Amino acid sequence: MKNYFVYIMSSLSRRIYVGVTNNLERRVSEHKQKQIQGFTAKYNMTRLVYYETYPDVNAAIAREKQIKGWLRAKKTALIESVNPACKI
Repeated sequence: MKNYFVYIMSSLSRRIYVGVTNNLERRVSEHKQKQIQGFTAKYNMTRLVYYETYPDVNAAIAREKQIKGWLRAKKTALIESVNPACKI
């Protein structure tokens, strides 16, 4: 059975990126090594601050879209609910 992950990366400058993947370890490594050009490389997204696991890709994609639609304050509250030491 394959798992899918909705994850949030952050930079030291407090930017937030929400994504979805089927291999969280590989994807976080790609972000940290800036292997994927774009927003995460440009803004140095190197900290995994939150993730959720889903058995269904459609559920993961729906959740990613839901979180992306939230205001920053709600995303921050979600992150801090499971990672209180992380100040975004």
